[in-house]
Amino acid sequence: MKKIVYVAFSAFLIIWMNNCAGYKPIFSSENINFEISEYSIKGNKILGKRIYYKLDNLSKSIKDKVNKRSISLTIDVKKNKIATVKDSTGKISEYKITLNTEVTVIDFLNNNKLLENTFVTSTNYKVQSQYSDTINLENKSIDDLLNNTYRDLLLRLTQNLTKQ
Repeated sequence: MKKIVYVAFSAFLIIWMNNCAGYKPIFSSENINFEISEYSIKGNKILGKRIYYKLDNLSKSIKDKVNKRSISLTIDVKKNKIATVKDSTGKISEYKITLNTEVTVIDFLNNNKLLENTFVTSTNYKVQSQYSDTINLENKSIDDLLNNTYRDLLLRLTQNLTKQ
């Protein structure tokens, strides 16, 4: 009886694994085939350059150099940090950081707009007892917001590049 169960389970497992053979990740660089010909960064230049470098590294990692689409990229990042919670003595105990990123992607050869989008991401973080811990938490929060913006930008850019 145990042999029949093992054989049935093994057959089910093999069939189930075979169904996963066509898996393709959403953020695969297979569908993205571009190179950044020119770019401009407005607003917070440090945060804008971090997004640009991620896109530039992705475009340089693409193997197919023949059919690359040349794009012009404009990134405008604005960071807003506000106090959201104060205790009874008036000390700030929580902040909210909002990144407002406006991205414009234009086809470099024919000046068609491929993407014009605004990405707004925000998060809250609590003030720590040590100032350095608060700064580290703020920097980690900004990193997370930039990664979310980059992921959303990459998804939209992939959709728009494959349409045209």
